[in-house]
Amino acid sequence: MKKYFMTFNALLLTCTVGFAQKIHFEEYDLPNGLHVILHQDHSAPVVTTTVMYHVGAKDDLPGKSGFAHFFEHLLFEGTKNIPRGRWFDIVSAHGGDNNAFTDVDKTYYYETLPSNSLQLALWMEAERMLHPVINQVGVDTQKEVVKEEKREGTDNVPYGKIIYMPVVQNHLFEKHPYKQATIGRMEDLNSAKLEDFIRYNKRYYNPNNAVLVVAGDFDKAQAKSWIETYFAPIPNNVSKPVRDYPMDAPINQTLKVTDYDANITTPAKVLAWRTPKMTDRDARAMDFIQAVLADGKSARLYKKMIEEKKEVLEFISYTCNYEDIGILMLAAVAQGNTPLTQITDDMDAEIKRIQTDLISEKEYQKVLNKFETGFVAANSNVRGIAYSLAMGYTFYKDTNIVNKELELYRNITREDIRRVAQKYLNPNQRLEIDYLPEKKSN
Repeated sequence: MKKYFMTFNALLLTCTVGFAQKIHFEEYDLPNGLHVILHQDHSAPVVTTTVMYHVGAKDDLPGKSGFAHFFEHLLFEGTKNIPRGRWFDIVSAHGGDNNAFTDVDKTYYYETLPSNSLQLALWMEAERMLHPVINQVGVDTQKEVVKEEKREGTDNVPYGKIIYMPVVQNHLFEKHPYKQATIGRMEDLNSAKLEDFIRYNKRYYNPNNAVLVVAGDFDKAQAKSWIETYFAPIPNNVSKPVRDYPMDAPINQTLKVTDYDANITTPAKVLAWRTPKMTDRDARAMDFIQAVLADGKSARLYKKMIEEKKEVLEFISYTCNYEDIGILMLAAVAQGNTPLTQITDDMDAEIKRIQTDLISEKEYQKVLNKFETGFVAANSNVRGIAYSLAMGYTFYKDTNIVNKELELYRNITREDIRRVAQKYLNPNQRLEIDYLPEKKSN
């Protein structure tokens, strides 16, 4: 069995496309509103089946935080026709692997299997959509799983509230539901009733709120026949969700916060800004800014503050390109007794440079090359292509953005980078967090 899995994984890695070539796909809607995307690639006998539901942590109701993430776990419990706890066993027994994840905007499930098991994957995802078993046993089981994930992934990880963003989100937003951490509050999950979970499933896990992607080695006519058989009969429980979430007023005065972490001994300084939503052209310029400042050992902040001045141990940084609003976060872990005020001043000096001077052509090309390499790597197998197609349809309303993405980045100019930095990254528009070791009680 071990040899078989190694062979299958090798096939997955070699199931690539020459990315100078266009990604071809076909898409259509079923009468129940399910959007279907098919991408054929016969280079290896592998097929990925994915379903992206347009539901994430921002859709959790007040007092019901963590529901979207919880459902990611709960809907592996079993269905009317799949025994409880057998989902992963069934997939692995057929030589495949599967997983899921949730963020603020979406929940995503996938199975990657040998080509002759496509029917199985389609049936299982249709079962998840039509016949999930949501009962008290499953809810109680997954509550314990999520609690352990929260302990291991956030609560007990040094700088976990920065890395996984709950402290940043909580202070950066006041009204918008991006304020809520994806994993949620355990108090909310503990107080939820079984009927709350059943109601949530009926609202969001419907064909009209999902996209199905099949990518890889398959016969298109046969795949369409199976999709019609398994997915077309699934009814919609409610009309498609309408999202009209409250937006926060612009930040016009620095938000200063102090937060504590019992798992650290060295303080950190965190700077965070609200940035353009993912479909905004300026979001791509913001990706350039993050890369220039803090992405890797050749980035400006690393070279200046770690290598030269030796005042910082490490940087934690990211851009989050979300559906409604984005986030840029820069966090620096202090070296020794370096004051956080000094770290702030040096970070500000580099931000000011980007706002004032055009980055060099060499620096621009280096970052662009990094984006191109990352994009090709992310889409180097059918699983990555399936994800890109689902994202394009769900959030950009343009599945073909997979064939435009690199050109959109190439169209960002050095002038755009300076302009966006000037527009969004001023001190009075940001959140500042002094992230300190928790004081020991006497």
